[in-house]
Amino acid sequence: MNARERFNETLLFGKPDKIPFQPGHPRESTLKTWHAQGLPENADYYEQVCTETGIDPELPKIPYADPGVSFKMMPEYEEKVLEHKHGHYIVRDWMGAIVEISDQFDATYLRTARDFVTRRWIKCPVETRGDWEEMKKRYDPATSGRFPADFEDRCRLLRNRDYVVDLPINGPFWQLREWLGFEGLCMLLIDDPEWIREMISFWSDFISLTLKPLITMVELDSVHISEDMAYKSHPMIGPDMTREFLLPVYQRWTREIKASGCQIVSMDSDGYIEDLIPVWIEGGINACDPLEVAAGCDIRAFRKKFGKNMAYRGGVDKRCMAKAGDEIRWEIERIKPVILDGGYIPGCDHGVPPDVSWPDFVDYSALLAEACGWR
Repeated sequence: MNARERFNETLLFGKPDKIPFQPGHPRESTLKTWHAQGLPENADYYEQVCTETGIDPELPKIPYADPGVSFKMMPEYEEKVLEHKHGHYIVRDWMGAIVEISDQFDATYLRTARDFVTRRWIKCPVETRGDWEEMKKRYDPATSGRFPADFEDRCRLLRNRDYVVDLPINGPFWQLREWLGFEGLCMLLIDDPEWIREMISFWSDFISLTLKPLITMVELDSVHISEDMAYKSHPMIGPDMTREFLLPVYQRWTREIKASGCQIVSMDSDGYIEDLIPVWIEGGINACDPLEVAAGCDIRAFRKKFGKNMAYRGGVDKRCMAKAGDEIRWEIERIKPVILDGGYIPGCDHGVPPDVSWPDFVDYSALLAEACGWR
């Protein structure tokens, strides 16, 4: 099987020849640590770990093509540093938010998972109805540049691929939080639910209209909805409110996406997600990640409770990876029954932190490769 076939067979509870090998992704600080511990400076960490564990990397044979469709605001705000003092920048970022960040980093770290960075949101771009009317103008599906000039050529290249195309989109909770801020969103859910419904409806339409040309021309493998709607112990909003405000959007998107031939719609949320999984299943979502163990996510309990209505990615406790030795061996044994049951691509339950050494990451990867049928 190629990587694309293996991915789909695994998450759709089919019969893959082996489970995709996805041990996890390091951030910048992790890579810097690994280079000091034996990872060659110019080496790709994934190819190197495959070499050191004695397996063939899951690399495509067909040249990679990117659909190139943008779901970002157009135009973006001008990004600028407003203030620099006491070791911090105050930045107006490209999404219109005013944010504080350590001057050890720059503004490019605000909206990307380049490293483990603490940020403080000071002001979000939508505070009034007037702000909202202006914001809407930046999300026109027909804006020039939203689709690349060679879009149809890219789509033709994507039709015969041997690699996975997993398209990320922002969910309604995530996107409204970007506009309103977390506190602003939560307060308006109570104080002005009709305005929230208006914003959610707008975002639902924008995503559907922007997706349509792509899913009409290309059968994607997965659409990955980013929501991040849970804390360590509880979701940020409860299941009832999720059903009321968000479920109709999930149902619409999954219906449209699956009608195009793409059968995997996955949900990305950190934190404790058990209370939300039933709503996601109702919405047609059939995979989720990263299953943070420290937040109480137990993949064995999830499989027992939700059966094969939900597939998973992630779920390997990064704390055990850092402790190494017996701890990581026991962790792989803990998740092995779910690996064997199908519908699960195991890997680190978030970005791989720098307290996981390069030798320990290689040892963990060897155990994971064996459990997934690569050794």
